[in-house]
Amino acid sequence: MEGFAGFMSLLSLALIVFSGFALFDAAIRREDGYRAADKQTKPFWMIILGIAFVVNLIFPILSFLPIIGLIATIVYMVDVRPALRSLPGGGRSRRGGSSSDGPYGPYNGGR
Repeated sequence: MEGFAGFMSLLSLALIVFSGFALFDAAIRREDGYRAADKQTKPFWMIILGIAFVVNLIFPILSFLPIIGLIATIVYMVDVRPALRSLPGGGRSRRGGSSSDGPYGPYNGGR
């Protein structure tokens, strides 16, 4: 039984890391990217993935709620994330851009 309990604890930890990564990834994507990809809004996914993360922290893996959270996380990772990544700029915020960046990329002075 100890081997099964160890396996389940590792599986639970993997599920927590997976949902945490999805939550972090949803947080760094631009809000207008969700509309451009024709997906639900950013606050919707932040709430769903945040609830999934907290549920995975609180409840054991063989419970009903973590499985629902896992399904929501898989939907985000398989459907929403690729759609956001296919947008120009990967759907991420442009915080680190240069001051010479224009709407179509960096300005190179006519070269």
